[in-house]
Amino acid sequence: MTTESKGQRPQTADLEDPLYYLKNMDTVVSWVTSHHGDLLTANEQSRLDNFFKLSVAARGLLTRMVMRTGELFRVDKLNYPELPDSVGYALAELIESNWLQSSPLLGIDDLFRLVTLTELRPVFANLLTELGLPKNLSKSRMREVLTEHFPEPQRLQEWLGDGAPAMVRLRDMPLFDRIRLMFFGNLRQSWTDFVLVELGYQQYEQVTFSTDSRAFHQRADVDCYLQMHHCRQWLDEGVAAVEVWPEVPGPLANPWLTSRRDRLLLELGRQAERQGERELALEVLAASNHREARLKQLRLLERMKRFGEAWKIARHWHAGDLSDAEAQGLARILKRLAPKMGAAPPAVDTPPPIREFTLTLPKPEIASVELAAQQHLETEEAPVFYVENTLINSLFGLLCWQTIFAAIPGAFFHPFHVGPADLMREDFVERRQQAFDQCFALLRGGDYRQRILETWREKHGIANPFIVWPVLSEDLLIMAMDCIPAHHLERLFERLLNNLKEHRSGFPDLIRLHPNTAGPGPLYEMIEVKGPGDRLQDHQRRWLAFFAREGMPASVCYVRWQADGDSE
Repeated sequence: MTTESKGQRPQTADLEDPLYYLKNMDTVVSWVTSHHGDLLTANEQSRLDNFFKLSVAARGLLTRMVMRTGELFRVDKLNYPELPDSVGYALAELIESNWLQSSPLLGIDDLFRLVTLTELRPVFANLLTELGLPKNLSKSRMREVLTEHFPEPQRLQEWLGDGAPAMVRLRDMPLFDRIRLMFFGNLRQSWTDFVLVELGYQQYEQVTFSTDSRAFHQRADVDCYLQMHHCRQWLDEGVAAVEVWPEVPGPLANPWLTSRRDRLLLELGRQAERQGERELALEVLAASNHREARLKQLRLLERMKRFGEAWKIARHWHAGDLSDAEAQGLARILKRLAPKMGAAPPAVDTPPPIREFTLTLPKPEIASVELAAQQHLETEEAPVFYVENTLINSLFGLLCWQTIFAAIPGAFFHPFHVGPADLMREDFVERRQQAFDQCFALLRGGDYRQRILETWREKHGIANPFIVWPVLSEDLLIMAMDCIPAHHLERLFERLLNNLKEHRSGFPDLIRLHPNTAGPGPLYEMIEVKGPGDRLQDHQRRWLAFFAREGMPASVCYVRWQADGDSE
């Protein structure tokens, strides 16, 4: 595949267009057939070619049905006045083209999902009377009672009689699911979320696409993903973990699919333990390389009183490279295990003291405790900003924009990504290490300010997983860079990259800046605000401990509300 020019890139539809959802669906289908055609069977390719041969009305109605829940539809409930032709005309075309099946068979669960209680009661009144049951049973109770009497599916006319509304079934939902998967690289994003909302409301960075950019490189990858998706659905539906485990694909060569398999195994291990299958849970958790799986495995071994095994695994893991959360959790486990093993727990660094102070303020009628503290603390010489997780993340996102959106294999596979698909994978930094090193060199060389401001001006409004544009002004960026030393930013960014999933949150609520103060030290202070009854969470404590170790000014402000007649 070659790089696409700006004019060739698919464009989002104008939300003022009543058929914008169809144009967005056309974009998705066109992209998949163009960029993933080798992963489609001849029959699938033929069906998609046929999709574009449908009239606008038929294609629009089909799109609406694909976006709705389920595959069965009552014709009398299909009402889309924006279609250029009647629904009846579009339905006839879709049935003739084999996209819809008319008069499908319905099981009793389908019947009760699609038909109202008012419609059902006269149909089953006589049977309920014969069974000695009242005619005014609830819908759920009626379905429960009648299930054993109607084991076989029937057409709606056979259920309700000649006056029954027409019914159709969507034939190709698995194909549309496969398209959605190949386009997004996941099945978490639904057609409704994407076609109706996301395309029209965001601007996206333009990334170069090649065959390596795709989420899937062979059809077996798509099949494997779908199999794992079905396994997760079975778990969500309550299928026993012991039945799901044999259906999970084995170890994979594809790193991206491997990360998804690791998450599936984490959930499978959780479910197995809840269902009393502890040995299975241990086996599954040991097979997962997900960070959370390691701690869960150790805690389960503890509960099973297999202290020797837990101690051996924990000591081996303790010698590795850990995130702060992993180190904290592992230290707690080793502390509990040590007495049982007759050993001393590994030495743990004593957390440095965290600076604290208390404010007693009038209780505001509307404003939050953070805003009340902000208004009290700020002065003309030292403005205070309510930034929480936005400022440091945004400075990082602007400095490293080109690295975040680098077109490396498996990172981007369609034109509407907010961020790289591998952002939360453990090898995210490793695969971009040289580029991140170059970004950090700008901090040490002093050119970072120009890079950040140029990126802010050039990319303003374009989606980035680290940036919340509405709270980020150019004046705030300039003032922050005037007050926060570059070597502090470097250490903050290094910790951020150590574990993006954990470390993108937990920053203090406020930052107080001193732009007009001369001096060699930091001209800023981060302040975490806690109202009455609130307390620090673990991820906040870890950030505050980091600030204290690094000599970065940070504190916790405990706010109390004044009683009547009290003064501060």
